[in-house]
Amino acid sequence: MLSFWQENRPMVTVALAVLVAAIGFVGCDVPTSEEPEPEEAAFPQLEGYAEMEIPEDNPMTAEKVALGKQLYYDQRLSGDGNRSCYGCHLKEHGLTDGKPVAIGAFDKTLTRSSPTLWNIGYHSELYWDGRSGALEKQVQGAWSGGNMGASGNDGAPSMDDICSKLNEIEGYKEQFNTIFGEDATPDNVAKAVASFMRTIVAADSAWVRFRAGDDSAISEDAKRGWTVFSEKAKCTNCHDGLLLTDLQYHNVGIGMDAETPDVGRAKVSGDEKDTGAFKTPTLLDISKSAPYMHDGSVATIEDAVELMSTGGKANEWLDETNLADAKNANLTDEDKADLVAFLKSLDVEYTITEPMLP
Repeated sequence: MLSFWQENRPMVTVALAVLVAAIGFVGCDVPTSEEPEPEEAAFPQLEGYAEMEIPEDNPMTAEKVALGKQLYYDQRLSGDGNRSCYGCHLKEHGLTDGKPVAIGAFDKTLTRSSPTLWNIGYHSELYWDGRSGALEKQVQGAWSGGNMGASGNDGAPSMDDICSKLNEIEGYKEQFNTIFGEDATPDNVAKAVASFMRTIVAADSAWVRFRAGDDSAISEDAKRGWTVFSEKAKCTNCHDGLLLTDLQYHNVGIGMDAETPDVGRAKVSGDEKDTGAFKTPTLLDISKSAPYMHDGSVATIEDAVELMSTGGKANEWLDETNLADAKNANLTDEDKADLVAFLKSLDVEYTITEPMLP
């Protein structure tokens, strides 16, 4: 993945900044003609992409990211004490859980698959249907909802109950008071976790290097597949740019033949034309994240390519406009094989190490 600020780079950056400031103060009357060196970003960013937007009320700090990382990995946040945020976004499954649909707290089967979190800090709308407009709100939604089960209902602990338990842990209590000036609350827990999640950036992937002009970053068959992807089938109609997603919602027909279809985006927008539309997922790490689609109904990459190359599954709200190019491309078996090779070149290394918990 990310060279990931080499795991502890933010803390080193902060320490260096303090040291430089101290030296500057002691020797403030000493003139210098040297040009100041440009500051290196303390947190990972996608080079060539717009700067990640950080909420004014939740600025990034190394200490907050470190706290958020601990909370993200800590099963004690869940209602049943048996799952963490990371538990649904595993590195070996491309930051998904590898299941058709997620299994939440108290072993509750949910209705949609766990989406990957690569580059999630660049998304302005979260979940498959985009119902959350802020990462902090998404964290609380998943925490109190079926994923983590801290609902306060039917005997389950609430987020406040869990925060009370966190405040009994000396290491957490000290960190929250140092960073936020108060004990743990649902609000500041979500801010810390969201800050960590904004560092899950695929900055050093082969895809980013290839896009930056490194022709050797991917294999020859993958390069042919990129040509099929971008020019012949025009998969870039939806899987566009460095993020490999247009961040928009499309109906490709998945699940629309069910007795009671999941209407997806339409439930959020209230617009009938959004029926069955779901947010375009990034394709990063797609070789690891099977099964595919919001309901996990497509088993393999080859199956996904076949489905998209036929223009999706017919239904009243099918996005024929964006799927028409792939359908009309009449891809050969060789085209499809190269396309699969390209998709498999989009792996990202997850080099984040599991933190020590208080």
